[in-house]
Amino acid sequence: MGYCVLIPARLASTRLPNKPLANIAGQPMIVRVAQRAAMSGAARVVVAADSARIVDACVAHGIEAILTRADHPSGSDRLAQACELLGLRGDDIVVNVQGDEPMIDPKLIDAVASLLAQQPQASMSTAAHAIEDVADFVNPNVVKVVLDASAHAMYFSRAPIPWWRDVFANGITALADPPPLRHVGIYGYRAGFLREFPAMTPAPVEQIEALEQLRAMWHGHRIAVHVCADAPGIGVDTPEDLERVRALWKSTGM
Repeated sequence: MGYCVLIPARLASTRLPNKPLANIAGQPMIVRVAQRAAMSGAARVVVAADSARIVDACVAHGIEAILTRADHPSGSDRLAQACELLGLRGDDIVVNVQGDEPMIDPKLIDAVASLLAQQPQASMSTAAHAIEDVADFVNPNVVKVVLDASAHAMYFSRAPIPWWRDVFANGITALADPPPLRHVGIYGYRAGFLREFPAMTPAPVEQIEALEQLRAMWHGHRIAVHVCADAPGIGVDTPEDLERVRALWKSTGM
């Protein structure tokens, strides 16, 4: 199965300025992400950047990159323009890999792409894994997802869902069985849907939760979810995350 990995990259970052260019073992982080993505079964890996500095850094390391507008409000808007610039067909499958995931598992990328290819009734695919820690379950920065019998998303939330009525009434001290699921921020799309998505009316619930994927569900689109056995590698949001990744990279020789 041929599919394309698109990696949105934005130079500005409040918590970690110039994040895509942060050095990890001698190469920019965005290059490390693209190298990991290239280990998947993707036919093409492209960085969609908002800055010529990112494009230049990618090209210098043999990574394909394109320059998109700097004023896109979200990563999906940037990827929609990338689909146009690359001339992707409507039924081409695109996997959105975040530009701050240098430890991403290439097999996870393949799984998300394969799931969407196998489910024509779904407009998107994504991933999740079991939550094992109460602290993660109650953390609003950890997005939770509830699935239906066909492993399609019923709802995403920053709140602790599903709510275990008979146990949580006196406080959340243990997790349900089966365990709740943590959403992993990787998405598969068909290029035609991705081009249409930014023009869809934002959903009220999307704005409340600050979760863009709820817009697709609000408009009646289905999201297929791959449940993986393990948590994904460390993402980089803060300087502390970056130091952890650097240490892991050094110790494992990735």
